[in-house]
Parts: sequence; C-alpha cells; structure tokens
Amino acid sequence: MRVLLAVFAFFLLTGAAPKRDWSQTARILPSGAYLIGNPAARVKLVEYASYTCSHCADFSVKSEPVLKRQMIASGSTSLEVRSFIRDRLDLAAAILARCTGPKGFSATSSAIFAAQPQWLERGIEYQQGNAARLAMYPAAAQVRANADGSGLTAMVKARGLSDAAIDACFANQPEIDRIVKLTADAPKEIDSTPTFYLNGKIVPHVGWDQLEPALRKAGAR
Repeated sequence: MRVLLAVFAFFLLTGAAPKRDWSQTARILPSGAYLIGNPAARVKLVEYASYTCSHCADFSVKSEPVLKRQMIASGSTSLEVRSFIRDRLDLAAAILARCTGPKGFSATSSAIFAAQPQWLERGIEYQQGNAARLAMYPAAAQVRANADGSGLTAMVKARGLSDAAIDACFANQPEIDRIVKLTADAPKEIDSTPTFYLNGKIVPHVGWDQLEPALRKAGAR
C-alpha cells in the first residue's frame, strides 16, 4: 500500500502519467481488416499477409521487437493487417487468429507466425495422409479439419479459447466471407506476400531490413 501511495504521489508532484501502450489497441475496420495501434498515427502501414507464407512469418518474427513494441506502442505508427488467403491452412489460421477478438488478435497472430514451421509441416502431412477423406467433406468442414489436423486449434486453445468459441468462429460464415473478400478486393498490383503500403504508397518485395529505414524516414519512432 505504501508503495502504491508513493507512486501516486510521484505522479501528482511531477504531473507525469504512464505512457499509453498503443500496441494493445486493436479494432476491426468495416473492410474486415484489423487495425493495430493509434488510429491517428502519422505513419500508417498496411500489410497484405498470408499465414502460410514463409516470408510473412520471417517478417513477423524479425519486426516484432521494433515495429510492435516500439513504433506501434509509441503511437507513431499503426499497422493494418489484411489477409491474403492462399490455401485452406491459411484460411484456418486467419479464422483462429481473428477468433481471439481485438484484444487477442495481435499476440495470437504473432504466435501463429512464430510457430509456422511446426504447424505448417504437420498440416501438409495431414493433408497428404487424408486427401481422399478430406475431398468428401464440404469446403467449410475441410477448413476446420485442417485447423485440427495441423495443430492450430490446439494452439489457440492453449491461449485460452474454448471449444465453444472455436466452433462458433468456424460456423460464422459472414465473418469467413469477410476474410476471403479481403483477398478478392486486394489491388491487382499485389503479386506476392507480404506486400506493404506505407502511407498509401506500395512498398513491394521488401523484408524488415528494407522496411524499417522507410518507416523511420516517414516518422516512426
């Protein structure tokens, strides 16, 4: 109690207040994309990403300490994530990442990318070993089976999602349609993932090492 009072007294005397961590702020845009960070940020980064893309996973892992924990956290930069779906495993991952809602999306998305080598290999093996059976399933059931067979479902359950919540997300066809529509509505100039737009201008075929200087030049800190 004395420690808390001392901290409170310090803020009163100095006029200081804890800085807001904007990396903990996220919302779903009307388009269906996720916006992470300060909506009024000076630097606006848009990423078209695929969860089964190795370059996207590499970008996520390498950029996390600076992009999310510094640039987005400070409020200087926002990140809009638009899914660019390539296959059923990708769609399964996107559904599960979004299933955690605005509060959990960023961390869950990062975790899925970080574990990509494990669940993607397992998912491909599952598809190859069960191809005939999966072909008999409706499309929606195939996506769910891929989520379970790859270990993605178990991963998000370990992060606190219940079976009921996961079932509801895979049954939410309007939300799934929104994810798929993000790909359908993507500009024709996008020919690979990840593809970035920095303050409205495309920055194609770059990784974190090339993008970081461009972000700093634009005012990210």
